[in-house]
Order: sequence, then C-alpha cells, then structure tokens
Amino acid sequence: MDASSPLTFAIIGFIVGLIVGAVAYRLLSKSQREASSMRQKLLEREHQIAEMKSSVGSHLTGIYQRLSNIRDEANQLELQLKEDAAEWNIRDAVIQPSLDLSNIDSAQEQQTTVDTPPPATPRDYADGKSGTLSEDFGLKGNEAATPQPPRY
Repeated sequence: MDASSPLTFAIIGFIVGLIVGAVAYRLLSKSQREASSMRQKLLEREHQIAEMKSSVGSHLTGIYQRLSNIRDEANQLELQLKEDAAEWNIRDAVIQPSLDLSNIDSAQEQQTTVDTPPPATPRDYADGKSGTLSEDFGLKGNEAATPQPPRY
C-alpha cells in the first residue's frame, strides 16, 4: 500500500474525525456541562459545611470556657462570702451549700420535673338521657306544640 493512496487518507481522516467529534461532544455536551457544574456546586457546599462545622466547634469551645469561668467566679464568691461571715462572726447567716453545676445533665433535669397529667378535657356532649349537654336538649317537648309556619 502506498502512503499517498486515497484509502490511507480516508482512514486517517476518519480516525481524526472520530477524535475531534469525541472531544467536541465532550466539551459541548449540555449534560456534561450540567454534570460538571453540579460537581462544582457539590464541592462548594462541602467546603461550606466544613467551615460551618469548624465554626460551630470553636463556638462550643468558647461557650464551655465561659461556663467554666462562671463556675470559678461563683466558687470564689462563695468562698469570699464564707470568709466574710467568719470574719464578722455571723452565726445566724444562712449560707446555702455549694452549688456544683458540673454534674447536672439533661437526663437528671428531666427526671426532677414532675410529669402531671393534663387536666381532663371537657366533653362536648353528654352521654344522652336528655342532659343539658345532649344534642336534643329543649327541642323534643316543643316540636309538637308549635306548628311550622307556612312556606311560600
């Protein structure tokens, strides 16, 4: 086969055409663009979620430190109160025992609240027997005595 034969040019042209067509389809396809934009959005959202998690973690750490500082200050105030009461020799002072809030959790708080049942809801109708809450109260006796007005 000769290198300059028309069949060789046709085969090479066909292969180059397939390659160019595949590249053009890949780059210009609407579904490929949508898929790549969706991937980009997904990566952006994952990045935002990671940032939010780190900010929430630092926020919770800050809250824990503030609570620790409040507990320390409360303990210092209680100690100062006891020292002042001892200094003034006050025996009648009512000093509450130390409030240790570090051991309280939500399960204990829920157990301390008393679960009272809700008050009985009023019934709309009585059981019958012509009670004041029955549907026909005051209607049966008067139906026979009063005639119906004529209808036009």
